Amino acid sequence: MIVSVIVAYDRQRGIGRAGTLPWHIPADLALFKRVTWGHHIVMGRRTAESIGRALPGRTTLVVTQRSDGLPPGCCAVPTLEGALAQAAAAGETECFVVGGEMLYRAALPLADRIYATEIEGDFECDRFFPLLDQTLWEERFAAPVDGATPPARFRILERNGRHLPPPTIATEWASLH
Repeated sequence: MIVSVIVAYDRQRGIGRAGTLPWHIPADLALFKRVTWGHHIVMGRRTAESIGRALPGRTTLVVTQRSDGLPPGCCAVPTLEGALAQAAAAGETECFVVGGEMLYRAALPLADRIYATEIEGDFECDRFFPLLDQTLWEERFAAPVDGATPPARFRILERNGRHLPPPTIATEWASLH
């Protein structure tokens, strides 16, 4: 199973402010939906609470020690490793870690692929995506996000030395442009 991280961040690598996304970019939300549709997604408890519901068309696993108070349709799993094992046992081909900051930090050493939307702007965030060791990652795809305001660029990075099947979105994107 491919372990992927999917993230949107600003110029300062900011991903959130006061428990919310500090931007609203419909084109990026559509990309997120398209990439993760039909797959398992793994998020931290605060991310689940900020979304407030299980996302349709995906299996939502929440890494938390408490199962009370989760939005309906979300499944509590005590560890990231447990969530990934649960997705693999269900036959998942690519599982997506979708945030927040602490879960991204835990997932990066395990990740095979990163889908990143880089947003032009500074949104005074209080949560951040970690810096990457660029020697470990190779860009496989990059393109501007059509219709994004503010402008944004979508990139797919893969860990060096991994021989992964091409991401579906990159193939679809190439056929559309």
